[in-house]
Amino acid sequence: MLLIILNIIFCIAFLAFAYVNLNDIDAPLWVTIYMVAAICCGLVAYGLYYPAIYLIAIAFYLVYAVILFFAKDGVRDWVVKYKKPSLVETMQAEKPYIEKSREFFGLLIITGALAIDYFASR
Repeated sequence: MLLIILNIIFCIAFLAFAYVNLNDIDAPLWVTIYMVAAICCGLVAYGLYYPAIYLIAIAFYLVYAVILFFAKDGVRDWVVKYKKPSLVETMQAEKPYIEKSREFFGLLIITGALAIDYFASR
């Protein structure tokens, strides 16, 4: 029961994240990323598990997260170069590191949700 409730929450959250990315420059990429996660979590809420898809998605998300981590003005620069200022002061990404850092953490959240579903399906 806890897994169903958790996946319903994840599904709703990922749908909301996809919605707020509709007006972004890279909307097709991020809406797809969040919709895949929302669909996977929604299916688990109905008792349908697809562990191979979780692994493929997790691999893609982790590779992309590593790219964002080491990118110019990415997460590493946010920590080392900019000394970790707040990422949530405003919704506007006014500093160069904010967008990539937020995307990085979004990918980690998705990876965590799909990892839970993968291990629950075993």
